[in-house]
Amino acid sequence: MSCSCILNLCVYPCSRANASFIKTFRYIRHVLKGEITLLQANELVGQNHIRKVNALRQIPPKMPGRYRKLTFKVSMNAMQTRPPIDLIIPAFNEELSIGKVLQDIPPGVIRHIIVCDNESTDGTRKVAEQAGATVVHAPGRGYGSACLAGIQHIQATAPGDPPLAVVFMDGDYSDYPEEITRLTHVIREGADLVIGSRVSGKAEAGSLTGPQRFGNWLATRLIRMFWGYSYTDLGPFRAIRWDKLKVLDMQDRTYGWTVEMQVKALKNNLDCREVPVSYRNRIGVSKISGTIKGSVKAGYMILWTIFKLL
Repeated sequence: MSCSCILNLCVYPCSRANASFIKTFRYIRHVLKGEITLLQANELVGQNHIRKVNALRQIPPKMPGRYRKLTFKVSMNAMQTRPPIDLIIPAFNEELSIGKVLQDIPPGVIRHIIVCDNESTDGTRKVAEQAGATVVHAPGRGYGSACLAGIQHIQATAPGDPPLAVVFMDGDYSDYPEEITRLTHVIREGADLVIGSRVSGKAEAGSLTGPQRFGNWLATRLIRMFWGYSYTDLGPFRAIRWDKLKVLDMQDRTYGWTVEMQVKALKNNLDCREVPVSYRNRIGVSKISGTIKGSVKAGYMILWTIFKLL
């Protein structure tokens, strides 16, 4: 027989009571799904109009009155929450896009949003901080350098409360933040590494350039040749369990970061999976595919990383 506890939801009398309840119930739904903790829910809805949210099992059929105090019996089983998931967003001069990325992240899915500012010369840091993200300085230009800075931040700030997994996503608004749950769902099902495949998903016309498609094709076929696994993409939108990420001991500080993770995951016999994701044209010019020099350098580093790991 499960124990029970009591919910006390006290609401200020105000003209925006209905809107307040709707917002509150939206977060409570995420609590019931185990996507956020009760403490996080308190922080999210603990603005001027909400006094206290302890727990909730079900939503009443009708909106309560402006002065009504709701009390519900809640099963302790409903209060059990799943381990949290953190998000790392490497960013270099993404002032025009980072705000849109952060705005579209679904509520209740991510515990900590960490933007790794890779020595931007624009207002990336300011925009990210205004949007509520934790901004970490990532010294040394390079995609891998930014990702490593995010990992180090998690290790330093939450040694006793590590995340279940970490999601990596670009800050240029080419990925769809609302599709994060496609990756986290598979992680919670038991996968170790989940790659968001732009190739098997829906890519907007022009979002994947010719060099990108060829590079993906060549790299994934080399991986299949050497390690026997058929990836379809080296996409940056991915999720990996925290304990497995530490095992991989990631080192690459440049464009070889993504392929290093995928190859090391196979060498360590991780449960690797792919899910189709949507992809659109980024905001601004790509630092890799936007120039011939960037494309050549990225292609060289990807191939070098593959052969280095043999």
